[in-house]
Amino acid sequence: MATILNIETSTAVCSAAVSCEGEIEFHLEDYNGNSHANNLGVFIKQSLEFVADRQMQLDAVAVSCGPGSYTGLRIGVSMAKGICFGHGIPLIAIPTLEVLCVIPLLYEDIDESALLCPMIDARRMEVYTALYDRSLHQLRETSAVVINDNFMSDELDKHPIYFFGNGAGKCRDIINHPNARFIDGITPLAKSMPLLAEKAYRKQDFKDVAYFEPFYLKDFIASTPKKLL
Repeated sequence: MATILNIETSTAVCSAAVSCEGEIEFHLEDYNGNSHANNLGVFIKQSLEFVADRQMQLDAVAVSCGPGSYTGLRIGVSMAKGICFGHGIPLIAIPTLEVLCVIPLLYEDIDESALLCPMIDARRMEVYTALYDRSLHQLRETSAVVINDNFMSDELDKHPIYFFGNGAGKCRDIINHPNARFIDGITPLAKSMPLLAEKAYRKQDFKDVAYFEPFYLKDFIASTPKKLL
């Protein structure tokens, strides 16, 4: 049984959650944007107080590791590392695009043969995206792409694909395939992380606290060639 503090700061939303065996016990969220430096410390303090008040033992910290906002990820990962150092517990890194996939899988009526395409907004018509099946097996690696009307046309010919995340809205009028489905209002949140964090904990999939770095958007911009798919 693992008690995990989950931290998500990859977008304008700041959130933290305490989970036990993959179940949410406590969570806090702020949607006001660009206030992570002020809010995250308060959220973590309240989360740790919740753990202490219930005489729980904190076993790990899970942090959403991008792609996402440079400032947001830097704040989230720095705080996560500090807690891990201070408590002598392991660090778990959860890809932000996987965090996004949890919400439609849990709360939407997804076709059995469907694929999931989470999107994080970048500049102009560029998004950071990957492709997953319903078991969260990654079928396309995370990459920065420029969206046009041929985007994932081969996959769309074979499967319904659900597009969601803060980059999906600007693609709605461009991806016109009949198998393209769009879900609005999907945001990566700490309360969507517990099942993924618990799975990683059981596999002991931990990161080196001293050297771990998240996947900043700037890293994708520098290293990923823009390509039309």
